[in-house]
Amino acid sequence: MTGLESSTLSAGEARRMTLAAQGFTRRMPDAVAPRHLHRAMDRLGVLQIDSVNVFARSHYMPMFSRLGAYDPGLLDRTFVSRTAHYVEYLAHEAAFMPVADWSLWRFRMDAWRQRTSAPDSWGHTHARTLDWVRDALRDRGPLRPADLRDDRARERGPWWDWDDTKVALEHLWRCGEVAIAGRAGFERRYGLAEDVIPAEVLDAPVERDEAIRELVRRAARSYGVATIADFNDYYRLRDQTAVRAAVADLVDAGELAPVTVRGWERGGRPLAAWRHSDAVVPHRVERSALLTPFDPVVWFRERALRVFDLDYRIEIYVPAAKRRYGYYSLPVLVGDRIAARIDLKADRALSTLRVQSAWWEPQAKPASDAVPIAEELVKAALWQGLERISVSGWGDAAEVIARAVHGRDTQVDRHQHPREDAPDPTS
Repeated sequence: MTGLESSTLSAGEARRMTLAAQGFTRRMPDAVAPRHLHRAMDRLGVLQIDSVNVFARSHYMPMFSRLGAYDPGLLDRTFVSRTAHYVEYLAHEAAFMPVADWSLWRFRMDAWRQRTSAPDSWGHTHARTLDWVRDALRDRGPLRPADLRDDRARERGPWWDWDDTKVALEHLWRCGEVAIAGRAGFERRYGLAEDVIPAEVLDAPVERDEAIRELVRRAARSYGVATIADFNDYYRLRDQTAVRAAVADLVDAGELAPVTVRGWERGGRPLAAWRHSDAVVPHRVERSALLTPFDPVVWFRERALRVFDLDYRIEIYVPAAKRRYGYYSLPVLVGDRIAARIDLKADRALSTLRVQSAWWEPQAKPASDAVPIAEELVKAALWQGLERISVSGWGDAAEVIARAVHGRDTQVDRHQHPREDAPDPTS
C-alpha cells in the first residue's frame, strides 16, 4: 500500500482506498473471534439493522463479507443480546453502535424531543401514555412490547390504545430516555436509559458542533476519501452547513486534506473531495464478497453510482412483474469492482440456497468473474448451513455462474423463476 502524497486520485485509486478503509484488504481470520467483530466494527462505526430475512438479515452480512464464515450466534452474543459493548440507535438508520457513542447523539435526541413535545404534537397529546410507559419501565425494568401488552386488560379509560404504547416506546427511545436492552429473538427489549447506558456515558453529553465534527472524522476514516454529501450521509447528519464547518476544522487540524478524484463530477465540474490522513491506496484488492444493500460500501446510492458505477434500487416494494433484478439482490464485489448483483433466497425447508437471479454489472469481466462469484455462493451456502445450491435461468449471468458453481464440486440444481417467462419490463 502507498500513502497519499498526491492531491489527485484516479477513480480506481478512490475505489481501492474505500475498500481498504472498510477492511477489505485485511487477511480473513482462520476462526472468527469476538475481537475480530470489534475490529471490523471499529472500521464500520455502525451496523445497520434490517428485518428482511430472505437470505440473512442485513446486520449479519457485513461481518461475513469482511471476515468470512462465522457463527451467527457470536454476533448475537456480541451485538443483539444485552452487552457492555453495543447499543441500538439511529446512527444512520436503526443501527448497532458502540455504547460509548450514546452521548454523541444527544443533539439528535434533543431535536426529536423538541419536535414532538410542542403543543398539539404527539408527545404533548399522549403525555399520559408516555408517563405510564416510563413508570412501567421504572418499576419492572427492561420490557418487550409484548410485556406491556399483557398489562392492557388492567388499564381503563378512553386514552388507552395499544398502538400508542408502541409509538411511545419508540418516541422515548428516539428522545434518549429509553435505550434498547438487547432483543428476545428479534423483538426489542426497552429499558430506561439509566438502566442500560453506563452512568459515565450518560453524564458526559457532547455539544452538537463537537459531536458532528467527531462523526465527520469517523465517516472520513471509514470512507478514506469522500465528498460533503458522503460525509453527511454516513451518519445521516442532514446538515451540510455543519458538515462543511466540521470538514474545515479537520483540514485545519491536519486530519483531512483536499483531493481531486478523476471522474467524480457533477454538471461537468469536479466534485470537492477530501481524504483522511490515515487513508492508503492498496496496489490491488484481492477479495470477493457478497454485500448487503445496507453495507456502508454501497448504502449511499449516489456514492455507489459515482464510485462503483452501481445504479442500485431495492425492489422489495416493486410489484413482482416489474422487478428488473429481483426481490432483494445483493451487490457482488470482485477485486475493486461491483461485478454482479445476485438475488438470493435461503430455502431452509429444502436446505437449498436459491440463486433467484444473477446479473452482470457494467464493470464485470464475465470470463474471469464467474469463478470467484461461485466460490462466494458456496461459502454463503455453508455459512447458512445449506446443503445445495439451485440456480434459476433468470439474468444474463445465471448460466455461466451455474456452470462455475458446478465446477466447485458442489451439488447444483436448476429451478425456474416465474420471471423467466415474463417479458422484460425494461425492453
